[in-house]
Amino acid sequence: MKAIVCHRFGPVEQLEYIDIAPNEPGAHAVRVRVHAAGANFPDALKAEGLHQIKPPLPWVPGSESAGVVEAVGARVTQVAPGDRVMAVSDARGGGFAEAIVLDAARVFRLPPNLRFEEAAAIPVVYGTTLYALKQRGRLAAGEWMLVLGAAGGVGLAAVQLGRALGARVIAAASTPEKRALCLEHGAEAAIDYTQPGWREEVKALTGGRGVDVAYDPVGGDAFDEAVRCMAFDGRYLVIGFTSGRIPSIRVNYPLVKGFDILGVRYDVWRDGCWDEARANLAQVLDLCARGLVRPLVSATFPLAEAVQALQRITSRQTTGKVVLTTGARG
Repeated sequence: MKAIVCHRFGPVEQLEYIDIAPNEPGAHAVRVRVHAAGANFPDALKAEGLHQIKPPLPWVPGSESAGVVEAVGARVTQVAPGDRVMAVSDARGGGFAEAIVLDAARVFRLPPNLRFEEAAAIPVVYGTTLYALKQRGRLAAGEWMLVLGAAGGVGLAAVQLGRALGARVIAAASTPEKRALCLEHGAEAAIDYTQPGWREEVKALTGGRGVDVAYDPVGGDAFDEAVRCMAFDGRYLVIGFTSGRIPSIRVNYPLVKGFDILGVRYDVWRDGCWDEARANLAQVLDLCARGLVRPLVSATFPLAEAVQALQRITSRQTTGKVVLTTGARG
């Protein structure tokens, strides 16, 4: 079968599209014929050797995929061949391939209204976001929530999930088109965070109080301004640093303002607390089935063009999610 393989850490251009031998499922495992696989910023970081987790080489990237169950182990009863499923890899990856073998507990039957491309866009960004808002941020209905980089993959997931959980969402995005997109997906207001003094707009929207929860996958200059938007007892969620600059803060500031800064390491929590993480993903699928959440797949690439897909993500040229497709049928 074809797969994208990393043989050494370095620029994503060195990833290879080659033939590898498919694995057979063990007693508690399933093999899924992959139709679609989500591409994410951490896939590029891991290939470059810049992520906290350095997978053993050779390594197949991809931590989320969707397709059809092809074979099951002797002890598997949750799914059967022919089932449409979403698959969630552990730190070993494996999704950028025409088939993947993984534990049966890591596959989820899909609601009928969800396409494979949409399902492959869920596990990383929606899993990260629901964990951030629910377990880390303790987001409550009626609270104000600020989302930075709101038109990107995790950002748009935060807009949608925040609205579904009853929050009043302020989306921060860099262009009129991106801000319009955020409003379409549930934001109550959208602001341009590339303009000086945008925190005053946030303060005005919240009646001078500030936001209860800030969701930040950007870092850099946006962080410097956003921490000044926090309400007392607020929770500032650090998701990542797509701006390229890891910011810093004098710790007297959260002390005086009375807010928390919380790191969100979803992959570590997910693999260490899988039962809870699985319940979160089941909740997201239920929201999708009810029409309250809908992943936006803004671009699809053939599996063979995974390098181009990752380059598009790392250059921040995307809205929503980028997904790879294998051309599988059925």
